Amino acid sequence: MFNALVVRKDEESGKTSAAVEQIGLDDLPEGNVTVAVDYSTVNYKDGLCIGPGGGLVRKYPHVPGIDFAGTVEASDDARYAPGDKVVLTGWRVGEAHWGGYSQKARVNADWLVPLPEGLTSRQAMAVGTAGFTAMLAVMALEDHGLTPDKGEVLVTGAAGGVGSVATAILANLGYDVAGVTGRPEQEDYLKGLGAKRIVAREEINETVKRPLESETWAGCVDAVGGPMLARVLGQMKYGGSVSAVGLAGGAGLPATVIPFLLRGVNLLGIDSVMQPYDNRLRAWKRIASDLPMDKLEAMVHPAVLADLPDLGRSILKGGVRGRVVVDVNA
Repeated sequence: MFNALVVRKDEESGKTSAAVEQIGLDDLPEGNVTVAVDYSTVNYKDGLCIGPGGGLVRKYPHVPGIDFAGTVEASDDARYAPGDKVVLTGWRVGEAHWGGYSQKARVNADWLVPLPEGLTSRQAMAVGTAGFTAMLAVMALEDHGLTPDKGEVLVTGAAGGVGSVATAILANLGYDVAGVTGRPEQEDYLKGLGAKRIVAREEINETVKRPLESETWAGCVDAVGGPMLARVLGQMKYGGSVSAVGLAGGAGLPATVIPFLLRGVNLLGIDSVMQPYDNRLRAWKRIASDLPMDKLEAMVHPAVLADLPDLGRSILKGGVRGRVVVDVNA
């Protein structure tokens, strides 16, 4: 028997509750690789799956945790052998399939990648889906021509998980980073990650009647969406690109096509869930080389399984800064 955070749903009231319970190997879902989990983390989706479900969880009882890192314990797939260190992000694990908030997990081998050389399992979960997404966003901007000499790069939601890692990576690569936050008390934290200046959220979160404003940003990693993304599109330099990674400010986009037609702006959608294997390896390799580990450590808040119900509620309210690393064995 081993510990897991199990979410149950009352069929009459429709309400969910989450608590640490003991389960066994026979309780785990189907899969051809069993992993002894070392660490997991907390993302916005995890908050939904711990709590109301958000339409992501198909059936109960459920074990959330969309990320985990650990050691292969048993494998029916030739690619992985007992003792191999592995990482999992995405593939709807923790949503449709039981996830990493457990001391053991059973998954499909296709969903795993080897732990990148130079990273520990704890560091990999300090990165997690948020950091992996941030790296994909930076790579997409670079693939579309962004270089440090082009000008300032904006990061919205900069104090969140994706924004924090994106800020640290971009600054380490030599970019001048402007971080947007609605929490003024985070200025020292963001500057510690490498942001050159802070942009107050209220300066940029409302749409304006003008479809184009002064050309300001050479690139942008946007975790907010909604009116802020619409505003940013009108401020992009000619040929600049925005990597869209989130919708903390809403799923709507009250924008015009003018920035695309007159300035050649690119809006790049970033999906981390179904990302092909080869690009996953590319991203993790870049993370190991381009994300300063001291900056990563500065983002980390440690947690254990029993902390997760409160953390799930907190992240849905925007109350979690940086990255949470969950020691599932503590």
